[in-house]
Amino acid sequence: MTNGRLVLVGTPIGNLGDISPRAVEALTQAAAVACEDTRRTGRLLSHLGIPSPTYIVVNEHTEGDAAERVIGHVQRGEIVALVSDAGMPGVSDPGEFLVAKAVEAGIDIEVVPGPSAVLHALVVSGLATSRFVFEGFIPRKGSSRTSRLREIAEEQRTVVLFEAPHRLERTLSDLRGMCGADRRVVLARELTKMHEEIWRGSLAEALTRCGEVDPRGEYVLVLDGAAPRADATDDELREAVRESLAKGASKRDAAAGVADAFAVSRKRVYDLAITLQV
Repeated sequence: MTNGRLVLVGTPIGNLGDISPRAVEALTQAAAVACEDTRRTGRLLSHLGIPSPTYIVVNEHTEGDAAERVIGHVQRGEIVALVSDAGMPGVSDPGEFLVAKAVEAGIDIEVVPGPSAVLHALVVSGLATSRFVFEGFIPRKGSSRTSRLREIAEEQRTVVLFEAPHRLERTLSDLRGMCGADRRVVLARELTKMHEEIWRGSLAEALTRCGEVDPRGEYVLVLDGAAPRADATDDELREAVRESLAKGASKRDAAAGVADAFAVSRKRVYDLAITLQV
């Protein structure tokens, strides 16, 4: 009897020539394939000459029930392959919940690495690659979007995010407002495909380009990290503590909050706080 397991299979992000022999083997061995879109995955399997397996649709609406079905197959000794429409499953795609449930159930999980739009865009960007963060798709509206944009603007590591073509101009405009017009950005589109394009420049230049060239295809944005924050002066720290105290915080809480906000020691801020006359 085959040892049942869940296999996460990386698939091409555009160029079908990027499929690996291990990925083909895993998909051939699978009794069931969990995927976002049966038509898209079916075309891939047909291209590879793999007979249609049992499909389990995994998306934001079905992932709970799909997890139970996947675990059931594996516990019966079968291999289930999990794929996304492109790239590694579970990264800005369905799969994260399913994998968590599989871990809880104690079943074996294997990963067959494959192409990644995140790493592709990062390494070709020309920006720092030693430390980076991945934001995926940022919230589309409201305070959650504003909060996320502010965090991105203050992030000192290189930031990688995804965006749809019809939202690209708005996101670039919001980033320019938060980060400044001169922050460097790289726009990567249609990665590994015939019309792959890598554009590099400032946020201001990127916005100008959006007005000149209609955005098409899925985008990966690679944003330069923020410059290190200059050390805060004692006067700046005192003023920040005063503002916090005016809002009703105790000196201890005000000092802790200001220390965290300015990335300085709490003792330093508290020593300043206790000298304030309020």
